[in-house]
Amino acid sequence: MDQVRIGKFIAKLRNEKNMTQQELAYKIGVTDRAISKWENGVSLVK
Repeated sequence: MDQVRIGKFIAKLRNEKNMTQQELAYKIGVTDRAISKWENGVSLVK
């Protein structure tokens, strides 16, 4: 998997829904730092 492409995809969808990273994190039960890492291609959940 290409972590950078997936991160950009997550950010695109989140922005289309006008959600903050914190709102998305709360909705799916993770931290906003996790969302940030995913969107920046630093880390993905396996």
